[in-house]
Amino acid sequence: MPSDTDTPAGTPRDQPAPEVPPTAAPPERAAHSDPGPAAPLREAPGPAPALPAAAPGPGPTAPAPGRGYRSVFAVREFRAVFAAHLLSLLGVTVSELALTVLVYNLTGSPLLSALTFALGFLPYLVGGTLFAGVADRYPARRVLVTCDLICAACVAVMVLPGTPVAGLLALRCLVAAVAPVFTGTRMAALTDVLGDGDLFVLGRSLLRIVSQSAALIGFGAGGLLLAVVSPRGAITITVGTFLCSALLLRFGTRHRPARSGGGGALLKESLAGARTVLGDRRIRALMLLFWVPALFVVAPEALAAPYADAIGAGPAALGLMMCAMAVGHIGAELYVGAALGPRTRSRIVLPAAAAGLLPLLVYAVRPGMVLTVAALALAGAGSAYIIGLDQWFVDAVPPELRGRAMTLLTAGLMTGQGIGMALAGLAAEFFPVHQVVTGAGIIGTVCTLLLVAEVRATAPAPVPGTEGRDTADRHMTSR
Repeated sequence: MPSDTDTPAGTPRDQPAPEVPPTAAPPERAAHSDPGPAAPLREAPGPAPALPAAAPGPGPTAPAPGRGYRSVFAVREFRAVFAAHLLSLLGVTVSELALTVLVYNLTGSPLLSALTFALGFLPYLVGGTLFAGVADRYPARRVLVTCDLICAACVAVMVLPGTPVAGLLALRCLVAAVAPVFTGTRMAALTDVLGDGDLFVLGRSLLRIVSQSAALIGFGAGGLLLAVVSPRGAITITVGTFLCSALLLRFGTRHRPARSGGGGALLKESLAGARTVLGDRRIRALMLLFWVPALFVVAPEALAAPYADAIGAGPAALGLMMCAMAVGHIGAELYVGAALGPRTRSRIVLPAAAAGLLPLLVYAVRPGMVLTVAALALAGAGSAYIIGLDQWFVDAVPPELRGRAMTLLTAGLMTGQGIGMALAGLAAEFFPVHQVVTGAGIIGTVCTLLLVAEVRATAPAPVPGTEGRDTADRHMTSR
């Protein structure tokens, strides 16, 4: 199932800690998926296992200082979710590659083969908008297990020899439409299982790192697997991964009640939740700070092949370019999560977001391989701001809206990346690739700076004489 990111990717918890960015910006998150951010936040393709919502009661005890990511694994339910997430992500990545190859083998059409991959992005907007209410309306464990079973059934039908190409594409769309619901439910459930403090931030970070790593390892493993088995055989493996994920979530996590007891029409409830979330100035600003950098940072990845050709680089160099941003993202996130405390993570959110796209400006001089890979790795490292932004976001969204807000966040993140890739490709039809990437860096930086100003403007005032986070962070801000 898709991860989180979110993007991920991508998407870890501790006791709440004060988070006051410089100039009073409040604390706040990429896998699958999933998946933004300096490196495209992949909330990994297909829903990645997640935690069900937690029962009311005191949150987990704050971990000992300095334990970092180890403190998250001390929570038994998170270990089960993490294992299911890893298993599912690897399976989804392999099956995605295998399905693309299968469609090409059946049709001989590069367009249909590319469309098969693109369909992993497009339905996110529909599923994340129309079905977001599911995340809060039903118990989280039930939603997560059902999503896994739906995906297992879809993949099982894909494997049947008689399934036509149109059927394969339709099933691919259905799996992608389920992904944002799964990821949003998982993100909201993490706040219940791990609390809404630093453990949540670290847990989300771990799932996002796994999503980014799965993209690197999964495609390599998929290529090796396809050398041994047929595309349908490789896809069959995903049926097992979804079923194993469902079993881990069903028996490794506790049942918890739904967040809201809505009894109206699901579509109406989903759209009403989206209007409420986007109508809040603070939440909207934070959500856009996830989305906008991701829209622009995908340009060099989308145009990696034509740029490699333009500078005379071979296939091996292209592979390095495709991996560099993800490697930078993983390295930065591991460092920020393990070495920095909650307050410092909060302080770097706005500066890191503002500077995250600047490395792309090196494309203006049409750099060679070494400088290009270095710039992409730095752009990936710009995603360091996401960990602190996660905390700000969960603080800003009321608990009863978290499932819908996080489903919408995932849908917008993945859709934005798909749009960004398409726009970069369109621009490259009229301008040289290095100019397109440079333009993405400039325009993206200007847009991000405007968002940084908006986030500062909506920061809740700190409570005088208190060390903890302002309780106002937990409520909708004025519109």
